[in-house]
Amino acid sequence: MATQDTCCTIVPYFKVHANQLDAFKIICEQFVRQTETEPKCLYYGFSFDNEHVHCREGYEDAEGLLAHLDNVGAILDEALKIADLTRLEIHGPEQELAKLRKPLEALNPQYFVLKYGFRR
Repeated sequence: MATQDTCCTIVPYFKVHANQLDAFKIICEQFVRQTETEPKCLYYGFSFDNEHVHCREGYEDAEGLLAHLDNVGAILDEALKIADLTRLEIHGPEQELAKLRKPLEALNPQYFVLKYGFRR
């Protein structure tokens, strides 16, 4: 049974530079405050394993994901001054991923195509 879900998730992993973890946590708080205004954001948060950080985020569709990147672009630029983006995954159904491939090509993400499942 194929899914009709349009949800797109962006799965970034960061490695924070030495002695910059406290500064990165302040940036995470800025990301959260800015993202709370986005109507198509389904969930958003940061998880930590020492200097390794994951942002857990999902959007109703590709449009929501692109709107988020526009919304937080300046904050992301600041974050990348004190952390490296070590991995970037994009998950979603192919019809939504097709809308993301060109706009996100500079980030060189790995795409995972949703084939089966459901969302409540």
